[in-house]
Amino acid sequence: MVDSIIIERKKLFEHVAAHLEAQILAGKLRPGDQLPPERDLQTSFGVGRPAIREALISLQKAGLVELSNGARARVLMPTASHIFTGMAPAVRQMLSKAEGQRHFQGARLFFEVGLAREAAKAATEDDLAALKRALNANRKAIGDREQFTATDIAFHFELAKIARNPIFIALHDQISDWLTEQRVVTLTASGQERTAYNAHKAIYEAIAARDADGAEAAIRNHLEQLASTFWQQRGEGG
Repeated sequence: MVDSIIIERKKLFEHVAAHLEAQILAGKLRPGDQLPPERDLQTSFGVGRPAIREALISLQKAGLVELSNGARARVLMPTASHIFTGMAPAVRQMLSKAEGQRHFQGARLFFEVGLAREAAKAATEDDLAALKRALNANRKAIGDREQFTATDIAFHFELAKIARNPIFIALHDQISDWLTEQRVVTLTASGQERTAYNAHKAIYEAIAARDADGAEAAIRNHLEQLASTFWQQRGEGG
């Protein structure tokens, strides 16, 4: 006797979205192309307007189409930024728990260690000049919490740019956004701005010296200090 199997039927909008996505992936619909009017889509798929709207919203969340009031949906070229933005709800859920916060701290450490090592090997003179300008701006911002935060992010952004990979840049931007609370809490510690600047200076000097091991050690010390301070400020230990 065959065991009974329950097969969940897809909702109507999921069928529509899957079909349109397949056309985009096959190149039948290219970036910049407009999709047919919603009425034509309703006729083609034999569904009502709600199913078409839900399908288009689903494709928008996936970064495959752009929706705007009064205009037909337009096919987009997916970007890393679209991909990571779509992860935001799940990430916020993870960050609502201490374990999730620690996991993201570990992910940031792993990611930025790689960026620092790559920067020490591949940074051009222009890259080093940009990183130095960001470092100087960070030093001048000490004492101004809001400005220091902005220049802190800018320093790490310059580090991410050196690898010349748009996925790294998009991931850096998202991590900075996801860990906003950690940055805010950490900077409430006495002397933390000066400590962070000194860490940035050590990272820059190792990269400028083409010392990959030194750059890794410097950024590892920096991020581990930040994590420890965050948990201390939260009253949960290092």
